[in-house]
Amino acid sequence: MRIFNLLAAAVIFIAPSAFALDAPKGPVILTVKGDLAHPNMGKTAQFDLEMLEKLAGRQSTVRTPWTEGETTFSGPLLRSVLEAAGARGNKLLVRALNDYFAEVPRDDADKIDSILATRQNGKVMSVRDKGPLFLVYPFDKDPSLFNEKYFSRSVWQIKEVEVQP
Repeated sequence: MRIFNLLAAAVIFIAPSAFALDAPKGPVILTVKGDLAHPNMGKTAQFDLEMLEKLAGRQSTVRTPWTEGETTFSGPLLRSVLEAAGARGNKLLVRALNDYFAEVPRDDADKIDSILATRQNGKVMSVRDKGPLFLVYPFDKDPSLFNEKYFSRSVWQIKEVEVQP
């Protein structure tokens, strides 16, 4: 019984470090701020491309109002990024490089397979082509999302996600 108690205590003290978010090694392309359980730079969670592409994600071939024909986007699920940061809150302010932002309900991450696209047609997205990140909704899985409500939330050139209560 004593060994069991010692093991249980060890798990309690060791487990939190298993959730630590590594520091980015490359250029930071996304900062998540707000109420975070796993910050890696001060009170923020910062991600480079390699960190983002290691998270659970998906590939989506869709038509959008901003691209010609079918385009394939890939990147981490928005919920995977929020989970990695330990984000707690119900509202997201998704901000672009030019400070444009959209208010996105947390449910769009938790209940919809929305992605922060890092690649378009297999190539890393440049700022010139709506990168480094583009919030892409799964129009391929749910055509009912193809409307102005979700178009207005589809921020490109994303630099930051602020998690709010």
